[in-house]
Amino acid sequence: MAQNQNPAFPPQHQEHEPGKEWKMQPIPEENDPNYKGSGKLAGKVALITGADSGIGRAVAIAMAKEGADIAIVYLEETKDAQTSKDEVEKQGRKAITIQGDLTKEDFCRQAVEETVSKLGRLDILVNNAGVQFPQESIEDISQQQLECTFATNIFAYFYMAKAALRHMGKGCAIVNTTSVTAYNGSPELLDYSSTKGAIVAFTRSLALNLAKKGIRVNAVAPGPIWTPLIPSSFTPDHVKNFGKDTPMGHAGQPYQVAPCYVFLASEQDSSYMTGQVLHVDGGESTSS
Repeated sequence: MAQNQNPAFPPQHQEHEPGKEWKMQPIPEENDPNYKGSGKLAGKVALITGADSGIGRAVAIAMAKEGADIAIVYLEETKDAQTSKDEVEKQGRKAITIQGDLTKEDFCRQAVEETVSKLGRLDILVNNAGVQFPQESIEDISQQQLECTFATNIFAYFYMAKAALRHMGKGCAIVNTTSVTAYNGSPELLDYSSTKGAIVAFTRSLALNLAKKGIRVNAVAPGPIWTPLIPSSFTPDHVKNFGKDTPMGHAGQPYQVAPCYVFLASEQDSSYMTGQVLHVDGGESTSS
């Protein structure tokens, strides 16, 4: 396993989502030095949204270790995105960064076309970028917040899948990021958990829609994972105790989630799986 299974999270907060990884203490662990690739994704190209940091970066690194070239799509965290690009290139693979707003369908189309133009093809789409804005009451959720959360967390998934399909065929894969909150609910994340539930339904429905084309669609449902979204959306006290209420007693690191995405993207490993969700949550979904 990687370096630190149970890190301490000192109280901290960032004012702006989705957060900057380089400001976090400790820095999330995304590259497991003990993970050795075996060519499961050799010759493939993966487009990963939110790959500038956290789970997205960890997935980019793991897929690069398995032989894939990576398109890193991000909103504004250019310094973090460059670090992700550097990490992919250290694995001997090509990487490009694409900056823009996934809530705009035109940008989603542009991101796909730039990926194909620069990397030659598109085999794997990882819909991962997301936002969350905790509120104590539904009365505190403004129309603007509601629309932003849905536009980022589910509309963008539709836009990216729609744009990607013209370049995808038999053997390709789409992997979506949902959340344990889709199953357990969350009293402070009403709009966020609603979008994550929508992602589960989207995953199952798109899997049925694309099965005859040989394109598999699955999802991963992380629990508490140490990413920039945590200090940028929660209070310092919440951060200090983040993940301690899981059965395993601590939050997970991004590198612990990444192999699930590799598994679901790999024809070698998951050729008979579609419409499924893998739960990486320290047992949280079984304890409520």
